[in-house]
Amino acid sequence: MAIQDKLLTCTECGQTFTFTAGEQEFFQTKGYTNEPKRCPSCRQSRRGSRSNGGSFPRADRQMFSAVCAECGKEALVPFEPRSGRPVYCSDCFRQNSTPRRSY
Repeated sequence: MAIQDKLLTCTECGQTFTFTAGEQEFFQTKGYTNEPKRCPSCRQSRRGSRSNGGSFPRADRQMFSAVCAECGKEALVPFEPRSGRPVYCSDCFRQNSTPRRSY
């Protein structure tokens, strides 16, 4: 039996939207078993409200200034630095955060 377009109602705005056959096939290939609950525009606005487009730092996050313990550059970090604990800039943090194996 061929997949056909379905009309669904958005739980957020109440508008009817089409869940196309192509979208249904895509959902099946990804293993999704539930139909979408929000229309495309509500899904988009919800995605936008959850993150700041992936940019760092988030607008609502307080940032603190610190000096990198490795290179001495000024760094902005999302936590209040404590004395006795090293703080790294993003470059040094990336270099120092490589997984270490213990045998």
